[in-house]
Amino acid sequence: MSDVYAARRGLLRDRCAAAGNAAALITRPANVRYLSGASPLGAVLLVGPTDDVLFCAGAPTGEADEGRLDEHLRVSVLGNPGADPAVAAADMAAAVRADSLAVEEHHLTVGRHRALRSVAPRLRLADLGSAVEQQRLVKDEEEIACLRIAAEIADQALGELLESILVGRTERHLALELERRLVDHGADGPAFPTSVGTGPHSGRSLHRPSDRRVEEGDFLSVCLGANYRGYRCEIGRTFVIGTSPADWQIALYDLVFSAQRAGREALLPGAAYRDVDHAARSVLDSAGHAEALAPSTGHGVGLEIDEDPQLAPTAMGKLDACVPVTVEPGVHLPGRGGVRIDDTLVVRPEADGGPELLTITTKELLAL
Repeated sequence: MSDVYAARRGLLRDRCAAAGNAAALITRPANVRYLSGASPLGAVLLVGPTDDVLFCAGAPTGEADEGRLDEHLRVSVLGNPGADPAVAAADMAAAVRADSLAVEEHHLTVGRHRALRSVAPRLRLADLGSAVEQQRLVKDEEEIACLRIAAEIADQALGELLESILVGRTERHLALELERRLVDHGADGPAFPTSVGTGPHSGRSLHRPSDRRVEEGDFLSVCLGANYRGYRCEIGRTFVIGTSPADWQIALYDLVFSAQRAGREALLPGAAYRDVDHAARSVLDSAGHAEALAPSTGHGVGLEIDEDPQLAPTAMGKLDACVPVTVEPGVHLPGRGGVRIDDTLVVRPEADGGPELLTITTKELLAL
């Protein structure tokens, strides 16, 4: 992997040079990890003209949540506990007579930006923009392998929960059990706070689990994800508890399933982000649910659970092969409940079989 990280930094170095910047300061943790293999708490990465240095407040621990650092990368551990690694990196850039430094202005605070200017007043600060995020869009096969394992873990955790007794248990209890099962099956932790919604709470996007207990006849919607070696996936499913579903539940489920299938089938290289969103959204819109729909139908995943691209009505851009995304339409009917169906997939050309489905738990409407 050391060669992979060096190659990634080399691409960024070339891009900076083309823009007239001698060096780049990376402060966003996911970007630091992408370029160095690890992101110790508070660490920043200086990508210089010839040398790259990771600046840390404390020595890297090697723990799973940090990642495994590129063994060939130089590390500078600051002796002063109160020192700012970003300021130390700017100081080094000035010391090697760099005339300009590209920084992630979308991540830096105003105070930190001023501190960089004060320590290196002759250093011109330029905005790196989302250069690293754009570089992260297309995943290599090793990254996709990590996402595939994360999806397998999430599927296992969800499958085991569905085999247990659910009636009478609280949303909060079920969410905690799912997160424990993720770790039991090899995840570094949950990819995001697990959402469990029952009855009138079901189908809500990002619902925070409450002490409401599962009752017979409820819709139960679950959204969870696993973090494996820093890579995060997402799966969401909806079920009926304890009895055959009511007619309105079947109709709503079939509608959301049709929308989700349309979104999945639109995931091909060259497809516009907005067209994928439209494929799913139009199904729900035509059934009269336009006002209740989320701002986007899906999003990219990787080292962050919500990253580019955004599958939304106004999103600009087109999909590339090997870009992992979610497709997650849903409808919530206030006071009654709702349905969400969420998969993580990798965009693949039709010649390779079309989009690769990573989360494979059944999407049949089960009565548990």
